[in-house]
Amino acid sequence: MNGWFKYLEGDKTIWAVAALLGIFSFLPVYSASSNLVNLYGQGNTISYLFKHLSHLLLGFFIIYGVHKIPYKYFSGLSVILFPAIIALLIYTLSQGNTVKGANASRWLQIPFIGLSFQTSAFAVVVLLVYVARYLSRNINKELTFKKTLLTLWLPVLTVLIFILPANFSTTAIAFVMILILVFIGKHPTKYILNIIGIGLATLVLFILLAKAFPGLLPNRVDTWMSRIENFTSNEENSDQYQSDKAKTAIATGGVFGLGPGKSIQKNFLPQSSSDFIYAIISEEFGMIGAMFLLLSYLLLLFRFVIVSKKAPTNFGALLAIAMGLPIVFQALINMGVAVGLLPVTGQTLPLISSGGTSIWMTCVSLGIILSVSAGRVPTTIENENLENIDEMEKEIINPLEVLSET
Repeated sequence: MNGWFKYLEGDKTIWAVAALLGIFSFLPVYSASSNLVNLYGQGNTISYLFKHLSHLLLGFFIIYGVHKIPYKYFSGLSVILFPAIIALLIYTLSQGNTVKGANASRWLQIPFIGLSFQTSAFAVVVLLVYVARYLSRNINKELTFKKTLLTLWLPVLTVLIFILPANFSTTAIAFVMILILVFIGKHPTKYILNIIGIGLATLVLFILLAKAFPGLLPNRVDTWMSRIENFTSNEENSDQYQSDKAKTAIATGGVFGLGPGKSIQKNFLPQSSSDFIYAIISEEFGMIGAMFLLLSYLLLLFRFVIVSKKAPTNFGALLAIAMGLPIVFQALINMGVAVGLLPVTGQTLPLISSGGTSIWMTCVSLGIILSVSAGRVPTTIENENLENIDEMEKEIINPLEVLSET
């Protein structure tokens, strides 16, 4: 067994927790898949289990492959991929609003192999790497707001604007993650406040345009607003129905749970294997299982910060935070929705929920973090990096110190 482990570089705790979450995920996914069979009448529970297994196996191959790449290469790769993600987002939006009843404005259908891919998830990963790259190259420079607006915020807002029409929750999470990242990267606070104002103004303008021209974005803004209204009201509606069933599942589970596969509410929750899988876990494994998951993600967060603190360059430090925070943040949001603290967002539980895109993008992020923790730097560094690598290493960003200063 030790012979295999020698090929796994980087933080062993991250490897262990990721593997543990992936293995644990088979129990709730297999249990909740019985509801999918009843809803759609296709396949059986074993077929859904093997589909989840294939997603996870490919995901861990992605982790292994990505963590073998020196993390410095991701800097240039983000610039190369930036035009590609813009094109992918535009093409995805151009497909229309629904395909076979699903929201096609979020998904890119991959021909010949019959798979669909959520382009916004990939775009967010590339965008965060791009922001980390920009911050690491300008951390000790005097910047004007006009310059940062053109070189940093205009690309950021362009990507987010193309994600917004189809997926508000992903846009909001990405925007918050970028704000945290630029704060840790010691971006001027007054510039950050200006961008928050611009972002809110852009959102208001988007909503007004959608209301004035409903044919352009049918149902999307109404869906966002109805979810918020449903969250704050006591009237009967579909979102409230799901939240009520999720809370019933959690209450039924108690401390020790009903046992694996014995969930009752999985038969009433349409998204029991994805958006509300935390409720099913709480019902079957009780508060113990729910706390196990929460502590697992918090342990990952702790290790992400440690990796960032020990990174040899500012880019590595920022990259670890940029890739790690969204994983934990998304997990907390999924849990918050299940327990009724947040309105329905459609965010999955990383490495636990079924769904290929979520698993694969989480694995890409973990692979990049492991590359940073392994200290994988190329034997030769591009000339443009040689100019500032010494200065960067004089003052490596410590995210804990940055946050403690506030």
